[in-house]
Amino acid sequence: MKQTTLYKQFKTALEPKLHLGSGLTVALSGGVDSVVLLHLCKTFLDNLEANQSFSVEAIYVNHGLSENAQDWQIFCEQLCLSLHIPFKTKRVNVQPKARQSLEALARDARYQALDELAEQGNLILLGQHADDQLETFLLRLKRGSGLTGLSAMHDEVRLSSGRQCIRPLLNIPREDIEAFARTFSLAHIEDESNQDDKFDRNFLRNQIIPPLKKRFNGFLKSTLRSIELLQQQQALIDEISQADLLLCEDKNDVPATLKLNELKQFSALRQSNVVRAWLSDLGVVMPSKAQMSQILTQSLESREDAQMQVQLSKGAIRRYREKLYFDAQDATPNNVENIESTILVLNDKTTLKREPCGLLRLPFEHERVSIRFGLLKSQIKPYKKVRSNTLKYWLKELKVPTWQRDNIPLVFYDDNLVQVVGHFVSADYISEGSGISWELT
Repeated sequence: MKQTTLYKQFKTALEPKLHLGSGLTVALSGGVDSVVLLHLCKTFLDNLEANQSFSVEAIYVNHGLSENAQDWQIFCEQLCLSLHIPFKTKRVNVQPKARQSLEALARDARYQALDELAEQGNLILLGQHADDQLETFLLRLKRGSGLTGLSAMHDEVRLSSGRQCIRPLLNIPREDIEAFARTFSLAHIEDESNQDDKFDRNFLRNQIIPPLKKRFNGFLKSTLRSIELLQQQQALIDEISQADLLLCEDKNDVPATLKLNELKQFSALRQSNVVRAWLSDLGVVMPSKAQMSQILTQSLESREDAQMQVQLSKGAIRRYREKLYFDAQDATPNNVENIESTILVLNDKTTLKREPCGLLRLPFEHERVSIRFGLLKSQIKPYKKVRSNTLKYWLKELKVPTWQRDNIPLVFYDDNLVQVVGHFVSADYISEGSGISWELT
């Protein structure tokens, strides 16, 4: 195998990525592309130099969407056994959801399972090839995608966990992969759903792409070249967007905000790119064209005291005192009474920890310690302030956005507010020696 053109192409694509992981995990479905990928990895492993240490494993994710799924799992397990490659499997439950394709849901479940099962530090190898790339491009074109969408699949993708996935076959046509399998008599399974043209990808694969290839010589190669150019142009735009974002972003806020006076200096196109880059860094799903227009119009053209809220699929964009905020709209955490531990996990999954070397004195033995929320009428005199006032007054003075105030943890000794976490400590409860501080971690 190692003398074939396909293996050499695979090796050329793989080797520059090896530094990203300590081993290889093949996403094995039993189809011809993943079976060929597994054999290529086995050949690569067998030809490593004696001083190189690298391992290969395979994972089959059983979606349960076909009555043959269990048979395919057995096939993959036996294949790995014959190649002396460790095999793992996981059953996932894919439930249909409104406005989400079954293909996308299955893909997300597959990535999560692969991430969970793969050995720590391993690269995950995906078997998508050039024809898959062409299908993805046409599907994105059909949806009216922009430059990012039309850039289709990249040869390298990072999961939300930080795990690195690579696609070493992405520039290799399906027909070359199938020819390789025939040459070496590699058995593989055929998914019967691939012939069902009710799925858009199958319709393109079976009915549209073959005539295009027949009519236009080199159609696949030309499309891949266009995708590569689109990816390069997107990379350039990303560089410009990050440079612009650096000028507009205030990272002293958590999460980071956008300074509107700086954003106003750019053209409308660059303003949109800055907002997209900001939201991308926050892990927020991109707004639609109409939503982006609302964000820019309401934030840059309305009065400073105007109430702005552009609702996205999860959370909202809001404005407060010449800054743009992303409001995740999390529910206010529950109060926790009579705390005795130094680490507290709140019901919104955030962690509150009691740290040494703070200004707050330790509670006396008879004092009950509680964490409460939203009590904005509570009176407190912050350290180094000359008088007492309501918590609402002090948070307004600190320019804390109104929608964030109810979610700030408040530390009480009995019924006395002694610390506003992340902001200040009561002057009446300052430590005369070694004190403490409650902090979100």
